[in-house]
Amino acid sequence: MEKKVRDIGEIELIRRFGASFGLDRTVKKGIGDDTAVIEWTKSKYLLFTCDMILQDVHFKLNRATPFQIGWKALARNVSDIAAMGGEPKYALISIGLDPMTPVKTADGIYKGIKAAAERFGINVVGGDTSRSRKLVIDVSLIGQVEKRNLVTRSGAKKGDAIFVTGFLGGSLKRKHLDFIPRIKDARALVKKYSISSMIDISDGLVLDLWRVLDASRVGARITESGIPLSQDAVSFERGVTDGEDFELLFTMNPGEAARLLRSARPVTDASVSLIGEVMDKAYGMRFVDDNGREKKMNAQGYLHF
Repeated sequence: MEKKVRDIGEIELIRRFGASFGLDRTVKKGIGDDTAVIEWTKSKYLLFTCDMILQDVHFKLNRATPFQIGWKALARNVSDIAAMGGEPKYALISIGLDPMTPVKTADGIYKGIKAAAERFGINVVGGDTSRSRKLVIDVSLIGQVEKRNLVTRSGAKKGDAIFVTGFLGGSLKRKHLDFIPRIKDARALVKKYSISSMIDISDGLVLDLWRVLDASRVGARITESGIPLSQDAVSFERGVTDGEDFELLFTMNPGEAARLLRSARPVTDASVSLIGEVMDKAYGMRFVDDNGREKKMNAQGYLHF
């Protein structure tokens, strides 16, 4: 029987794609992080990312306003730039529409995109349109980051503390449509502290933590009671696996973590919670409950295949 994409899954599919392309020396990071990192000036890198949102996958037309759809399309890309410690600058927006779409719906989508662009200082410089049976929006976003402030997924070290911003869970209660990308918080963190790794939580805490551990070749011990669950989380399990939180997960060495925790003035608008510690790779990823019982966790969260 011929093997199908669903047989290998999204993680393996991305790995296969990543192994297919040769990169020149101007590319510092390619497939496998929140954005690509490209050599630019003496002091800065370019950050390059893209994301698409599709009707009935990332939103339902009867549960989201056109404004929310437009906002989400651009904001989820902004969240990727935040995870690298950078600032968004230039966007291309491509949209596929059914020709029978009401003009006011299209206008509402672009109002949402415009609102996100204005809030985060993004220049929308072009894009494309196409006929489509279902609504699809694809955004390509360029950002920049000072070389000294770049953070990737692959820098976590044994002994590092693991933090998250905000609260997790609640995407089923529309958080995924109204979230604010943590650009301001990420910029404050990378300017004031030494962050060893970072990722935005788009596919659930468990899966995105696994991505950091895999890239850094380490393990993690997570204290369940330290995880800040939203009051809208359906359950603990759903809260750490549903995805589309768009919060930051980051690691710091113990000294920097202590400095962050004793800071008299919050460095971020969002709350920051210590949830665990980086361990040896052989330890794997384990969650520990209030009774000290450990549960080994695998890469589970929102995957398309």
